[in-house]
Amino acid sequence: MSPIQSTLAGRVPWYGKMVAKLILSRLPVEHWAWKRLGLFEHGRMEEPAYAYGVFAKHFDRAGLRRPHDGFVGLELGPGDSLLTAMVAHAFGASASYLIDVGAFARADVKSYQAMAKFLQELGLTPPDIEGARSLESIISACRATYGTSGLVSLRAIPDRSIDFIFSHAVLQHLKRADFLETMHQLRRVLRRGGVCSHVVDLRDMLGGSLNNLRFPERIWESHFMAESGFYTNRIRYSEMLALFTRVGFRAEVVEKQCWDRLPTPRSKMVPPFRYLSEEELCVSGFEVVLQSN
Repeated sequence: MSPIQSTLAGRVPWYGKMVAKLILSRLPVEHWAWKRLGLFEHGRMEEPAYAYGVFAKHFDRAGLRRPHDGFVGLELGPGDSLLTAMVAHAFGASASYLIDVGAFARADVKSYQAMAKFLQELGLTPPDIEGARSLESIISACRATYGTSGLVSLRAIPDRSIDFIFSHAVLQHLKRADFLETMHQLRRVLRRGGVCSHVVDLRDMLGGSLNNLRFPERIWESHFMAESGFYTNRIRYSEMLALFTRVGFRAEVVEKQCWDRLPTPRSKMVPPFRYLSEEELCVSGFEVVLQSN
């Protein structure tokens, strides 16, 4: 987002952003057109240094050595690029899965060539994409599988076939109705001894506060709201940890971010959020490692 776009966005109140996205998300405009305007972005994963840093952080946090020849990795929610499949290959992956709810990944070959150059400058060996002319050929060179049907794509992965799973600011965007099954699927595909690493952002997408807690469930969980580009499932910190445990993961919180005080008045929140403790509501995000029990 440009400085001008950032300044303008900062001046728009949360409800103005919500109304704008409700309207704009219904227009027949492709995702990349919105992204150029700084709207409806799916992270910064098309930037080589950023994508590398994200993958390396989760890989190291999972306790995997570099290189780790033959491991199979899974990224949940790759967003606007599949650059992490190239990093996984350079780290020794024999195969990778990248699972999303839509085909958001950029098809521009130049960004992947830039990642190959970046990896070479780090002394790593990237997949051979010199002759690649399409995203499909790059995916093949990485020995990767790109699934764009969410849970349907997850269900197609064989049992106990994955060594390493990660997501970066994705779990909060899973639809609440799909969250538990998604966790079950991740648990199903993880091999014994496998590790998951997740960064979870519990702030709203309307200003980085808790304005998403103002709405009753029947409104917030409606299809109309869920498809408008600012949806979060509103699963709070303790509940999410309990869901990890429920499906058979052992959770270790390695970092937790908190507000000093509530960013949104409690009186503006609907039940049951209004009655949660201030300690619970002030958790703005956390990073967690999951292992099989």
